[in-house]
Amino acid sequence: MPSVRERSLIALGQLPPFSPILNRLIASLASEEVSFAKIADLIEKDTVLAGNILKLVNSALYGLAGTVNSIRHAVSLLGISKLRNAALSMSVARMWSHVKTPPGWSTANFNHHSVGVGILSDLLAQRLNVVYAEGAFAAGLFHDLGLLLIAIGMPDEYRQMSLLCQESKKWTQEYEIQVLGMTHAELSAEALAQWNLPEQIQTAVRYHGSPELDPTPVEAGQITLSRVLNAADRYVKGTGVFVSLFESPSDHPEAELEQLGLEERLPVILGDFENEFTAIKAYF
Repeated sequence: MPSVRERSLIALGQLPPFSPILNRLIASLASEEVSFAKIADLIEKDTVLAGNILKLVNSALYGLAGTVNSIRHAVSLLGISKLRNAALSMSVARMWSHVKTPPGWSTANFNHHSVGVGILSDLLAQRLNVVYAEGAFAAGLFHDLGLLLIAIGMPDEYRQMSLLCQESKKWTQEYEIQVLGMTHAELSAEALAQWNLPEQIQTAVRYHGSPELDPTPVEAGQITLSRVLNAADRYVKGTGVFVSLFESPSDHPEAELEQLGLEERLPVILGDFENEFTAIKAYF
């Protein structure tokens, strides 16, 4: 019988083929030579994606004077990073929405949690001295990919873990190791290796549940990307945006973020997060 790792990678192959724009976006994360003008052209050819991005750019979130009516104009105003994050979120969510998943799995919950962690990780990384801060959004977006692969490729095991979670009202790595012999974070990292994403993103995703084990070397005053990812994941779960239907919101979701030393910057970051997250949630 194939191993858990082999079964998860088989499930990865069951995801729908990447669209041309998603191929380009993934390639750009891997630091390949990608023309952002070409990405803008591809976005404009995808009428649904382009329309949603322009609606987002013209929303109250950005408060821009006048109407932005082209993707190139949006790039010039917002920069390629913000635009890429939005396009990546929408493209990936559209791909995931076509996957057959078992009873009890909520694709909407999965999308909202993944995008929420991506947005908050990116906002935190912009304000902290983080190793490989540029990978924060992608790491957040893909940190739970292993859970999706378990749901697709190992529905019996997913059901077993859900029953354990239903009893305790939380999803833990211990359940995953008990049922699978490995964690969803490890499966996520294996999948990202198959997609050729940078090793720094793979490492952050692999250790997002246990950042204290992350072997990434840090200089004085630096923190690992996995620690940022862990704090963002816990905060988003704490507000009630989680993948499992059986978990409960936290009484104090800011607890993990407060340990990052953000002090008076934290309320501003959380305000920015709420605005960005609320604006983009409407497109999933």
